[in-house]
Amino acid sequence: MTHLFRVLRQALALLALSTSMAFAQSAPWPVKPVKIYVGYPAGGLADVMARSVAQLMSESLGQPVVVDNKPGANGNLAAEFIAKQPADGYTLCLCSTVIESVNPFLYEKMGFDPLNDVLPVAATGRIQLFLVTKPSFPAANLNAFVAHAKSQSTPLTYGSAGAGSSPHLLAEMFKRSAGFSSTHVPYKGAAPAIQDLLAGHTDYMFDPGLSIPHIKAGKLKIYAVVSGSRSAVLPDTPTLAELGFKDLDYDTWFALYARTGTNPAIIAKINEATNKALADPSLKARYRELGAEGVPMSVSGIKAIATRERTAFGQLIRELNIKAD
Repeated sequence: MTHLFRVLRQALALLALSTSMAFAQSAPWPVKPVKIYVGYPAGGLADVMARSVAQLMSESLGQPVVVDNKPGANGNLAAEFIAKQPADGYTLCLCSTVIESVNPFLYEKMGFDPLNDVLPVAATGRIQLFLVTKPSFPAANLNAFVAHAKSQSTPLTYGSAGAGSSPHLLAEMFKRSAGFSSTHVPYKGAAPAIQDLLAGHTDYMFDPGLSIPHIKAGKLKIYAVVSGSRSAVLPDTPTLAELGFKDLDYDTWFALYARTGTNPAIIAKINEATNKALADPSLKARYRELGAEGVPMSVSGIKAIATRERTAFGQLIRELNIKAD
């Protein structure tokens, strides 16, 4: 009798669990505001991107999507925060894919596991990088630029948004591929790096879009786009791949991340709402002003990008022994 009672009790427990799971999967979401923490300062490109997407997501989801900033450690602080929140889809972060592809190699200690504690749920856009110099730089095209760089007894200098940033890593990959030497000058962000290039304190840089108005005004000269496709803003500028550097076709990607364990149905809703926002004409126009592009993408597509970055950049960081500033 005792055995029968135990079997019945276990059966009832399993029934209750399955009923609870079925209810959780069918329960409406969202029923309260969704919060997006941006891993970078207010007013920056990622912040503007988050607020543009959030406004349109609110309309699709029927709940406010609130944006806040939690900058620091190249996006790590925001990702660590959501990794410690409930896996219910109400707390997300917007970070670059570098939190899982680059940061693990740059930082000796991270307060979360980027490959197991968080997962990308929707791409929010990509930023293309541009190889730019001063107008007075004595080279009319990329071949001439490389030839000039090789001829110098003192290496050229290039600025970047900081050690381990995408502009830094791609500049290192480019000079290796082209076969010349140059000296890295790291800055606390792309804006001061651009200002020093304009002032003539450095020779060139790989810029994430801030150079566009200066290029159009004739204050900077552009040689190439570091991407798999040409820029919609500067369509006459060839890509590095078109100019013979076949493996240098990387972009800086941003994505919404959720805590691992979030219900797949909720992830699908976030992905769908984000992709719908990226297709909106007003958002496309806003992104174009920023030199950005929204590319609707599946979760597996984002993971594939991060995996490719991790393989290429991780090896480079180890070889050069790059550490976070």
